Amino acid sequence: MRWIVFLPFAALVVLFALSNRQPVELRLWPFDLVWQAPLSIAVLGASAVAFLVGAGIVWVSGMPQRSRSRASIRKAEGLQRELDAARARDRAAAADRLAGTTS
Repeated sequence: MRWIVFLPFAALVVLFALSNRQPVELRLWPFDLVWQAPLSIAVLGASAVAFLVGAGIVWVSGMPQRSRSRASIRKAEGLQRELDAARARDRAAAADRLAGTTS
């Protein structure tokens, strides 16, 4: 299923890169740096950086939720252990009562 989405997108990226090979000058103010690169590299590079920054923001903003989720899982596991122990005590008590009535 992923390939159905990925292949057309990859084809568009390749076509964009092949169609935009003219060089552009990239400058970073206030520095005096100049870098010449094909237009497609400049646009795709900027898009990749923006994607990574956005992914980082989403990852950082999800940290509290993941922390709460882990805490809830630990609490549920502790409660499950308590429940299992209580059931084991109830079974043992029932077995003792049953053994006491048959003797």
